[in-house]
Amino acid sequence: MTSGRRSVEEHEQHVAALLDPLRKKSPLRVPLAHALHRTLTEDVESPLDLPPFRNSQMDGYAVRAGDLASTPADLPVQGVLAAGDTVAALEPGHALKIMTGAPVPDGADAVVPVEDTRATTPDSDGAGSVTVERSVTPGTYVREAGTDVRKGDLLLPAGTVLAARHIAALAAVGLTSIPVRARPRVAIISTGSELVTAGSELGPGQIFNSNGPALAASASANGADVVTIDHCHDDPEEFVTMLEHAVGVADVVFTSGGVSKGDFEVVKDTLAPRGGQFVSVAMQPGGPQGTAVVDGVPILTFPGNPVSALVSFEVFARPALRAAAGYPPVVCESLPLTEELTSIPGRRQFLRGRLDEKGVTPFRGHGSHLVAGLAAADVLLDIPADTTSLEAGDLVKVRIL
Repeated sequence: MTSGRRSVEEHEQHVAALLDPLRKKSPLRVPLAHALHRTLTEDVESPLDLPPFRNSQMDGYAVRAGDLASTPADLPVQGVLAAGDTVAALEPGHALKIMTGAPVPDGADAVVPVEDTRATTPDSDGAGSVTVERSVTPGTYVREAGTDVRKGDLLLPAGTVLAARHIAALAAVGLTSIPVRARPRVAIISTGSELVTAGSELGPGQIFNSNGPALAASASANGADVVTIDHCHDDPEEFVTMLEHAVGVADVVFTSGGVSKGDFEVVKDTLAPRGGQFVSVAMQPGGPQGTAVVDGVPILTFPGNPVSALVSFEVFARPALRAAAGYPPVVCESLPLTEELTSIPGRRQFLRGRLDEKGVTPFRGHGSHLVAGLAAADVLLDIPADTTSLEAGDLVKVRIL
């Protein structure tokens, strides 16, 4: 079925309700190697002290501070201790050559940096003697066990979106898998007989398919797993075949093209008889929008013009995907315009623009096919439907891309 006109707010609410089940997928455990950009569902406590043993902060000599009451002091060298080695207790009146990260032996309570020593007659085992030029106090250049984190301490809270630094902390305490939110599985179908895949020869009247790669990249960047990317000609049977495959493997399907009022609107013609809703949203670009549910899987249908498709994703799909993945909401700010602009009344405008220290500058030329301008943009200016003009210095709502 089809219905009439909606405001952006009404369609946002409709899409949010349609995609809300994505937030309720059961969490899962994933190997640490696959955890980057995933969201923790539970607090993670450290299973051990970190560091797990006393170790040297410097290359130098492990000593008893009391043996250096007066300096310079000559001490026999008991041996060499590298990272990963173990050794018996340090003998009184001796030094032990030690490398950064090596365990500090029992009996030693300080490390003298190599810069403050002079080795004499060393042999291949590090034996010989060392002259220590400066005295030290107990604890000097010794990292005690647990000074980074104690066993049972909170390492990362639930809700953390894992970056490389978080992976480092989890690996450092020996974890191999962690509980995370399930990522929404997304299928993408670009429609249009004029489209060809990049790398192919362009024939007369043909253009390269940019919507498929762009929507896939956008979905991945916002917490989704893209499980299939298809291109369909303006052929209803081909579209039905691709759609049946998509709803069998995905949690949500995004389509581009075939939703307007032309003679070859394959998406609209296929889904409208199945209960799909196709509306005109009071926005530019991206007015023609549609939604459907097939075999329990929600489908969002976007216009085919590249800018319209990506703006539609930004406004309607991106917030829902981020919520499902546990990501922070889309960043929206009010910033000053650097120059005046005019806007068409009655439709909410989403204009490409550039942000700098002076404010936000709208791009000139806003055709829904102008992908180069979109590539140069880092914000969308969100202009209300009842606004016809704004002056330089006026605050305007922007969405950070």
